[in-house]
Amino acid sequence: MKTYFRLLSFSKPYSGYLPEYIVLAFLSVIFGAINFSLIIPLLNVLFGTYQVPQEVVKPEFAFTTSYFIGLFNYYFQSILMERGKIGALWYVCMVILCSITLSNIFKYWSQRVLARMRTNLIRNIRSGIHDQFLSIQPGYFQRQKKGDLLSVISNDVQEIENSVVTSIQVIFREPATIIAYFILLFVISPQLTFFTLIFIPVSGIVISVISRRLKQESINSQSLLGSIMAIAEETISGSKIIRAFNAEPMLHDKFTKENNRFRQSAKSILNTRELAAPLTETFSIAVVVGIMIYGGTLVLSQQSGLTASEFIAFIALYSQVLPPAKNISAAVTSVQRGLAAGERVLRIIDEPVEILESPNAVSIKSFETGITFQNVSFGYEDKRYALDNINVTIPKGKVIALVGPSGSGKTTFADLLPRFYDPTVGAILIDGTDIRKFKLKDLRGLIGIVSQEPVLFNDTVYNNLAFGMEGATEATVIDAAKVANAHDFISRMPEGYQTIIGDRGGKLSGGEKQRLTIARAVLKNPPILILDEATSSLDTESERLVQDALYKLMQHRTSLVIAHRLSTIQNANEILVLQKGKLVERGSHQELLSGNGIYKHLVDLQML
Repeated sequence: MKTYFRLLSFSKPYSGYLPEYIVLAFLSVIFGAINFSLIIPLLNVLFGTYQVPQEVVKPEFAFTTSYFIGLFNYYFQSILMERGKIGALWYVCMVILCSITLSNIFKYWSQRVLARMRTNLIRNIRSGIHDQFLSIQPGYFQRQKKGDLLSVISNDVQEIENSVVTSIQVIFREPATIIAYFILLFVISPQLTFFTLIFIPVSGIVISVISRRLKQESINSQSLLGSIMAIAEETISGSKIIRAFNAEPMLHDKFTKENNRFRQSAKSILNTRELAAPLTETFSIAVVVGIMIYGGTLVLSQQSGLTASEFIAFIALYSQVLPPAKNISAAVTSVQRGLAAGERVLRIIDEPVEILESPNAVSIKSFETGITFQNVSFGYEDKRYALDNINVTIPKGKVIALVGPSGSGKTTFADLLPRFYDPTVGAILIDGTDIRKFKLKDLRGLIGIVSQEPVLFNDTVYNNLAFGMEGATEATVIDAAKVANAHDFISRMPEGYQTIIGDRGGKLSGGEKQRLTIARAVLKNPPILILDEATSSLDTESERLVQDALYKLMQHRTSLVIAHRLSTIQNANEILVLQKGKLVERGSHQELLSGNGIYKHLVDLQML
């Protein structure tokens, strides 16, 4: 139940709704129970077994059950004396009609309160997941399946709403209904009521066994659904490659296999879940049969004081216990699916955020002298150092290039500067201060990034360029596009800067995407740039335009450039050569060529 209450805790800002719901649901139950308490006088009137009293006395007011029963009997007897049995029949029927109306009014308003509560709760859960996505370090997403994460924020949250949140109604309304009816049953006949209680433990054991099995099956089902989402996402994003390699049958078989496994799991869950209600109903009907035999014996023996009218009323009342009992049974089994989904949701929300801002973080609004990597080592979860004892100083305004074979630590080196990760050992300083002492927003505000894979959003060109820049104007956006050699092709688009560029910029060429990301960096106007292999996958014409844009962008800025095409970094002030996480060579292009080391070897390979 720990998971259940964790999920309900997301409604804390709206906890005022819960007392309101409980009060309204309680009133609905009370007025609903009144209907059936009136069955006995109604039957007595119809069967002619009620004796007309000689006189009646109105009870003195007291906020007790006996007072309200006495008050009803006072008016009932008064009408019976004045208007006869027909008048009494009308009186009882009108009271029943009023109580039903009030019961349903309170039930409707309780459902409205519950609707507000459940929608706000689900909104908070989704917001919590998305906020966590924004806080978790980027490495987390590299370890997870994208489709699985999307399944959590969509399917799992929906499952929580369908089962866990819906169970709130069952938890607070149905037990109160059962208790109210059992109180009335006890008033009618304590003997019969105790007889019915014998069967409750049996029903509870059956429900417990079913719910445990259902939870385990639900965990497996949600995991399979995440796999299906992941395959579907890969099919969409890799559609060209799939067709180019005639891999449609392979993807079809892969998807079909997971889909069939999910079908089997879902079928098993449905079979298990649907077993609970019939079993509960069977036990309940068995109890009713027992009541009829035992109660009928009590009536016929005429020794228990139980009249035929009371016996019929008892059976009618007990029949009203069955629906809420079935609802509780169904909710207990259904909620197990929600708990399985909830555990997947909470696993994301509870994922530790490793990059935290210091409680006493200071602002940094400018970059004055330089960047220092001081004895920096960094290792991922496998404990192997991706960077090992790096000592580098990058003076302000200089262009530093990172070179090395794949897996040498170039991207990791760059990722440490904006604190996508923190060093395992050592420190990174900006103007002599450890970057972990700065406010994250301020630190990242000093840095612009042009990545190897352009990151664009399914929005307008304008919104992509002004992304994250609150003070951007149309004029500054256009100026940035001109610097990045992007204004001309943007102007030729159907709606210019208001053109939607598609998912991940799918309507643009590689060079156009790259120039938009450069324009975005220009607009940000940061003093520090990270250029991660920005021209490694472009054709000659696009590379020329991008290189020209980058040249303009790097003017008067400190730049950290990663490139496999070594021709693009020949003019760097210093080139750092990494191999297996270690800094093995450093110097200018000419110095490294004359050194006849790894850099010379890489240059020779590219000239072949």
